[in-house]
Amino acid sequence: MVNNNLIYRKMTNLHNNGQNPNQLLSRRQAAEYLGVKENTLAIWACNKRYGLAVIKVGRLCKYRLSDLEKFLDERTCAN
Repeated sequence: MVNNNLIYRKMTNLHNNGQNPNQLLSRRQAAEYLGVKENTLAIWACNKRYGLAVIKVGRLCKYRLSDLEKFLDERTCAN
């Protein structure tokens, strides 16, 4: 399981380093960012389960940082 504090630090570093929201992340980086396994992202992409945009670069799958943030925002519950 991925440590949530580590994910938060990585997310904060992406923003603090002035990263472009259109930056492309590898499947591994995207999985780490979301706190899921790489296989989970592969299954979601194959089944089109959540409509998370995948950018194909050759045979590689890339994820736009802004799409990942939007994905998380859409699933944030206000209690």
